[in-house]
Amino acid sequence: MIRYLLFAMVLVSTILIYIGYSLFEKVHNEPLSLGKQYVQVDSGETFTRLCAKWQSEHALSSCLPYKVYSKLFPSRFTLKAGVYDLSSHTVFSAITKINKGIKADFTFTIIEGESYQSIFEKLKSSEFLVFDVQEIDVNQHFQFGNAHPEGWLFPETYHYEGGTKASSLIARAHGKMKRLLDETWAQRDPKIPLNNKYEALILASIIEKESGTAAERSMISSVFHNRLNKGMRLQTDPTVIYGLGERFDGDIKRVHLREYTPYNTYRIDGLPPTPIAMPSKDALLAAVKPKSTEYFYFVSKGNGEHHFSITLKEHNKAVRKYILKR
Repeated sequence: MIRYLLFAMVLVSTILIYIGYSLFEKVHNEPLSLGKQYVQVDSGETFTRLCAKWQSEHALSSCLPYKVYSKLFPSRFTLKAGVYDLSSHTVFSAITKINKGIKADFTFTIIEGESYQSIFEKLKSSEFLVFDVQEIDVNQHFQFGNAHPEGWLFPETYHYEGGTKASSLIARAHGKMKRLLDETWAQRDPKIPLNNKYEALILASIIEKESGTAAERSMISSVFHNRLNKGMRLQTDPTVIYGLGERFDGDIKRVHLREYTPYNTYRIDGLPPTPIAMPSKDALLAAVKPKSTEYFYFVSKGNGEHHFSITLKEHNKAVRKYILKR
């Protein structure tokens, strides 16, 4: 009798171990087939509701083994709100990821020389970024005061979690630009004809748009500084294009150079009223520490580099060589 009882106990134990092992294998190895990369978990979401949703989407065969497992280890099945990348995950690894709050990492890139309008439009379409700012109240929202937002966002790739507000991301970019502008202005050459750091930001944005190679930025800066010192107009096409706005179709014409706008540096003296793009750190440094040259002119060679000239005669010759011939 005792032998039969022991045999029954061993048999039951074996069955329980087999069931337990099968449950373990099921819970740990079943793939999660969502058909999408990202899953948003709302605050207060429970595992039971989430699993039922996944089952209705045929992402897993049954919630039952996971419910059993969650009763045994409830702390492993509490969920943290957020957006998660659940591609190529098992059901269990997906739950573990949500339980630990390992949220998806998204990026937003501000490109060197990009305009604020372009950034504003990109913010609207960025995935899992909450667009919470209107164009009309951007000055108040980002605490620019009465300043135009152009030029005030540092070009860089910014990381954020799903649900981040656009205003928060922009505030980070604005804060970094302010810090770098302060740092570069403190390093300025005392002989430059700029009255304040905002003028440095304006000039840096023009240098950014004119420079195809970083090595030439201080040379281009020297041309603009030489012109400012001599009372010459800057006569730079990127400012004209910025002043045209949406009217610019990719082809700058003589009529555009003759048209008066606050940004047409062929018509106005000195700097335009605001920056025209987001300058890089290199452009900021070039604006406040130009190379010492006697150049007053430059023209694009068509390969990203420029030919620099001291006299108008030499410049006109370079224009015929690099522009009119092309």
